[in-house]
Amino acid sequence: MRSKGVLNDQLIYEILAVVEEIPTGKVATYGQIARLIGREKNARLVGRVLSMAEFYGRYPCHRVVNHAGRLAPGFREQKELLEAEGVLMRDDQHVAIKECRWES
Repeated sequence: MRSKGVLNDQLIYEILAVVEEIPTGKVATYGQIARLIGREKNARLVGRVLSMAEFYGRYPCHRVVNHAGRLAPGFREQKELLEAEGVLMRDDQHVAIKECRWES
């Protein structure tokens, strides 16, 4: 039986595998990714994994936002990367989540 509280490589790669599936021009939420890996209550864990994803390879982490469409604090390039893919912005800090959410 897998321990729910342990962050290990298998869990990290489960999360990153879902992130890799988000299509260009779409966004997913931390909670949505948590649900897709069977850990509905672990949206913060998803955020933590994505904050260190660079150590595991290249993943489109810029396509992940919070439930309200807010960009990740401190990720300055995120807005530019999303706009380059055609993601609509509601304002400087939020994507237009209803129009751009990935229907997984």
